[in-house]
Amino acid sequence: MDEIKQGILKLHWAEDHMPVMKALRKRFADERPLKGLKIGMALHTEAKTGILAISLAEAGADIRLASCNPLSTDNSVAMALKEEYGLNVYARKGETYNEYCTNLNSVLNMGPDYVIDDGADLIAMLHTTRRDVLRNVKGANEETTTGVLRVRAMEKEGKLEFPVIAVNDAKMKFLFDNRYGTGQSAFEGWMVATNLIVAGKNLVVAGYGWCGKGVAMRAKGMGALVTVTEVDPIKAIEAKMDGFEVKRMADAVKTADIVMTVTGCNGILSEKDFKNMKDGCVMGNVGHFDNEINKADLEKMAVSKERVREHIEEYVMADGRRLYLISEGRLMNLAAGQGHPAEIMDMSFAVQALSIEHLVENHGMMDDRVYSVPYKIDKIIAETKLKSMGVKIDKLTDDQISYLGGWEAGTQ
Repeated sequence: MDEIKQGILKLHWAEDHMPVMKALRKRFADERPLKGLKIGMALHTEAKTGILAISLAEAGADIRLASCNPLSTDNSVAMALKEEYGLNVYARKGETYNEYCTNLNSVLNMGPDYVIDDGADLIAMLHTTRRDVLRNVKGANEETTTGVLRVRAMEKEGKLEFPVIAVNDAKMKFLFDNRYGTGQSAFEGWMVATNLIVAGKNLVVAGYGWCGKGVAMRAKGMGALVTVTEVDPIKAIEAKMDGFEVKRMADAVKTADIVMTVTGCNGILSEKDFKNMKDGCVMGNVGHFDNEINKADLEKMAVSKERVREHIEEYVMADGRRLYLISEGRLMNLAAGQGHPAEIMDMSFAVQALSIEHLVENHGMMDDRVYSVPYKIDKIIAETKLKSMGVKIDKLTDDQISYLGGWEAGTQ
C-alpha cells in the first residue's frame, strides 16, 4: 500500500471515531461560515488534525498547515492532505530546527486572517520576526497549557496585538484531552519506544496539572508505584489525597525507574538529578517543548551516547550508569506514539473549530487580550458527544430552576 493511501485510510478511520467533528464538517460544508478567509495552523500534523483542517477548508477557508513539533508529523497523513485534499501542508517527521522555522514561515507567508496555534510559536513569530503580516491577523486560538501561559505573559506585558481564545482552558478540552488523552497516549509512546513493563516500577510524574493527573492515574492503573513532584502546595496535597507519594525531585529520582515530565516548564531534570539517578532510569517528556529534561547537561556528563532503539538514546555516565532518554526529550506521546485517541481529539478540535467561528462572528468586538471559550461552545460539544454515545441525562424542572435561582429557597 502506498503512503498516500495509508494516509487516506488513517483520515477515514479518525473521522469515523470523531462524531462531533463529523457533524460540524457537514454544517460547515453547508453554511460555509469561513468563506474567503485565510487560516494558518501549527498543530501536530496527524490524522485527527487532518480532520480539523479538512473541515475548515470545507467551511470555505484557505488553509496552510505546519507541524508544531519537529517529530510529531505523520508523513502519510501530510501527503494525503496535500495530494488527495489539496491542502497546503508544510511538515515532515524529523524536521531540523531550520526546516521547522521555514515551515512556520511558509504558513505565515499567506498573510493569515486567523491563526490556530499549539505552543504559541506562530503567535510569538507574528509579534517578533513576522510583524510584516501581523496587521492581517484578526485573532487566534491557542491549544495547549504551554501556549496559553505564553500568550497570557504577552497580554500581561501589553504585547498582545490581537484577541486569542485559550482553547486549552475549555472544559471540553482540558478535562478530557489533558487528562485522559495525555494519560493514555503517554503510555502508548512509552510502549512503542521501550517495549518495557510499567507494573512494579517506581515511576515519577513531574507536575500534577491535568496532564500530570492523567499520567499518574494511568500509571497507577498499570501497576506502577507512583511518586508526584510539585511546586504548587495545593496540587501537592491533591496528589497526596489521590493516593500518590509526594516528594522533592532530588529525593524521588534516587529510586526512580521511570521519570515523566509533564510541567510546561524548563529544567525539571538537570545535572544534579542525573548524578543521583540509578542505572537504567528511563526519562520521557510529555510537555510541549523539549526543555523539561536538560539535554545539554546529559551531553556534558555522558562519556558516550548511542541510539539503542528507534526512539531511545543511551547516555553512559562516567561511573558506568546508563540513563535513557525517549524521543530526544520531545513529547513522546506523539514523537514515539500516535497522540491522543480520536474520540478525545473529537472534542478538542470541535472546540477549535467553533472558537474560530466565534472569532469570525465577533471580529471587531473583541479586544487584544486572552479570552475564555464561551460556555455555549462547551455545552454544544458536550450535548453532541453525549448524543453520539447514546447517553441521555436528566433536565431540571421549571420548579427546580426557580429553586436554584432563589436565595430564600432553603428557608421555605
